[in-house]
Amino acid sequence: MRAAMRPVADRYPLTEAEIAAFHRDGWITLPGLLSAAELAPLEDLYMRMLRREIPVRGRDYCDMTGDYHKPVEDYAILNVMLPRVYCPALAGNVYERRAADVARQLWGEDFAIDYDQLVAKPPRKADAVFHWHQDLGYWPITEDTRTATFWLALDDVADDNGCVRFVDGSHREPELREHLPLHGDRGSNHTLVAQVDPARDRIRSAILPRGSVSVHHERTAHGSGGNGSDRWRRGYVLAYRSPATIAAERAMGFTHSHNDAGEVLTAIGEQTRRREGRRG
Repeated sequence: MRAAMRPVADRYPLTEAEIAAFHRDGWITLPGLLSAAELAPLEDLYMRMLRREIPVRGRDYCDMTGDYHKPVEDYAILNVMLPRVYCPALAGNVYERRAADVARQLWGEDFAIDYDQLVAKPPRKADAVFHWHQDLGYWPITEDTRTATFWLALDDVADDNGCVRFVDGSHREPELREHLPLHGDRGSNHTLVAQVDPARDRIRSAILPRGSVSVHHERTAHGSGGNGSDRWRRGYVLAYRSPATIAAERAMGFTHSHNDAGEVLTAIGEQTRRREGRRG
């Protein structure tokens, strides 16, 4: 189906080549998932959350580059976890509906939203580096790990304002890569850092016009550089997983909130280290 025919109501039909590329490379880009008119109300709620006009509890509003005690005015990457929890008006929006349709085509069955997230880099924030990681390194071990994670561009994004970059094929490696806490422990910052070798790995940038998305696999290594431009770089993340996987996470006390109990996050970190130990 030609891109000019997409989307159709709540559907966004994929081509066979796009589905094959997702499973081969671990990520794809999809142009024009949302129109300018469809983006406008979402952008309004997004900015209200960044300005704290809509309250967000505790560590679910944080800077992904610094410790939890960093002053808000110094944040390099503004991060809001679970925005639809704090802003119920987001639930059921057109982005969620079309992303669900894409996830269904990629994995062959109905998936549900596991979590959502807002990730924004203000202009001229060279230190707004989102370190290399695999999403599965942050999550507990479950029987079914299949995920389709969407990154919607609210701005035109490219290398100069810190677009996401992916390591092609890293999702097909037998074990996760080594992940270490950015600041030594996860009590001061949530961020983990994976090992990526630019000399060995094939790295490509997800250059996206406003309203387009990237979609990636849970094991695909990715990260992003700082924003050296005069533009914002705002992304809106949705992650779709099987209902059984979501239920298993919640039974462990894991919700993707940065306010989840410290012992839960510590236990997940230990799981990650054991997986990496088997590889070594």
